[in-house]
Amino acid sequence: MMPLPSSMDFNESQKAIQDSVRRICARFDDAYWARTDETGVFPEDFAAALADGGWLGVAMPEAVGGAGLGLTEAAIVMQTIAESGAGFSGASAVHLNIFGPMPIVKFGTEEQHQRFLPRLISGQDKSCFAVTEPNSGLDTASLQTKAEKQGDKYIVHGRKIWTTGAQRADTLLLIARTTPKEQCAKPTHGLSLFYTRFDRTKIEAQPIPKMGRKAVECNTLFIDGLEIPQEDRIGEEGKGFQYLLAGLNPERVLFAVEAIGLGRAALGKAARYAQERVVFGRPIGQNQGVQHPLARSWAQLEAANLLAFQAAALYDAGRECGAQANAAKYLGAEAGFEACEATLLAHGGMGYAKEYHVERYFREAMIARIAPVSREMILNYIAERVLGLPKSY
Repeated sequence: MMPLPSSMDFNESQKAIQDSVRRICARFDDAYWARTDETGVFPEDFAAALADGGWLGVAMPEAVGGAGLGLTEAAIVMQTIAESGAGFSGASAVHLNIFGPMPIVKFGTEEQHQRFLPRLISGQDKSCFAVTEPNSGLDTASLQTKAEKQGDKYIVHGRKIWTTGAQRADTLLLIARTTPKEQCAKPTHGLSLFYTRFDRTKIEAQPIPKMGRKAVECNTLFIDGLEIPQEDRIGEEGKGFQYLLAGLNPERVLFAVEAIGLGRAALGKAARYAQERVVFGRPIGQNQGVQHPLARSWAQLEAANLLAFQAAALYDAGRECGAQANAAKYLGAEAGFEACEATLLAHGGMGYAKEYHVERYFREAMIARIAPVSREMILNYIAERVLGLPKSY
């Protein structure tokens, strides 16, 4: 799929990353992604191709086999995947490996770096992220999953929901309460972070039927007596929430650029269809009623993209980027969805047919509007942290 013109001006090294990832993605066409969507079979060969190219380690330290690059380069990789037509089916297949291990990088020991990270970078280990719970949602401080210390290990009981990739995971990044909330000075204290083996004798993973991205499943986890060695705890006991916060801004940036990439993929199909489809003796793209929604979508995607890469640049420079990262996720998700909607409508009745693939894009576009944080919580954040308004929840 030929990319649309973009207002971004990457340097030569970044363009080389983009070109290399595009060449890998070109091997996996629309028919490939349609099959994964229809069958629900995980795109193993796609994930393996990216691992073989070294892209799973783009932001990981060179000392453990990564490229040692930043969030900007990780965002380029993820956006290129989505923009190729792989959408969230492709991006979510490798999303966690790209930046998910950052709590281990930042707060893990050197021994943990060597034990965990090379296996993730190579694709030898597949991981999942177990945070959200059925009764807490975005209220992470109210997590109920417990990890009780017994000697040199922790015993975990609880439930998690919306855990992506648990059907094939070898490992999981898990947050659980190690100190009862009522014994903590703040509700966010007393939570600890672990990275450990996925023991299927102690964890039952039940897939959640959903409207899109069928090949990359989400699960409810039932954890009953999972034993975690103390050496698998990341950082200090009780500081897991703070460790998670360190990864929130990068996650928002990546979701933003993936949604923008998906919107561009859709918009490219709409522009081609509008040139080729002739009604009343002229291409439908000659009609302003078709042109204007597509042109508006391009402008919205580009504006969101500039903010997303500004957030990435701030993060890479070690500067505060919370407002930019959250706003980029909000705008990227909205622009991506609106581009997919405009594309489907431009195709008319055929937009509803699987033949043109845009109905899959439309279904997948909902993901970034919901996860990993709602639009309303982002607006709350901006109202409080940028505008100085009182907390509303």
